[in-house]
Amino acid sequence: FTTFFSQLPDPAIEDQGKDYIRPILNKYAALCVRCPDYGTRTNTVVLVDSEGHVTFTERNMINADVNQWKTSTYEFKLHS
Repeated sequence: FTTFFSQLPDPAIEDQGKDYIRPILNKYAALCVRCPDYGTRTNTVVLVDSEGHVTFTERNMINADVNQWKTSTYEFKLHS
């Protein structure tokens, strides 16, 4: 993920209307967005080890309240 996010925001997009685009990119390209009427409501992480064990964890915002979250984790093994 580090490599992917190190490429954001895209320099080609930044060059188009720098004064207008940069504040928007900074706000909406974040991993966790917090804006009025818009924002991150779910985070998901999937981990797979070399033996096929999977851990899937998801955090969901409850009732659009940034202070209330429910976390669910599921673990299983991939079949070969």
